[in-house]
Amino acid sequence: MRSAIAALVLISWMALSGTAMAVRDEYDDSQSHPFRVLAYILHPVGYALEWAIFRPLHYAVSATPETEEVFGHTAHGSDEVLIGTTAPPPNHP
Repeated sequence: MRSAIAALVLISWMALSGTAMAVRDEYDDSQSHPFRVLAYILHPVGYALEWAIFRPLHYAVSATPETEEVFGHTAHGSDEVLIGTTAPPPNHP
């Protein structure tokens, strides 16, 4: 009896919320370009690699000032601060 009620609730939820979650955009010919189709396949792979490999690696490299110096990591935007100024770049020990 419990499983029948749970199945009924699950089926009702899926039937009632399915249309609200499905939102489509208009199709145009740029969606059919072979590179766009290839990008649909490769994007999830790149996303997974970014979160599984590259972000943890960046965290490990930029965790402390010592690891930043060893790996040659500079903070994002550090060279943007120097653009347009006459000040010399900071000395790194």
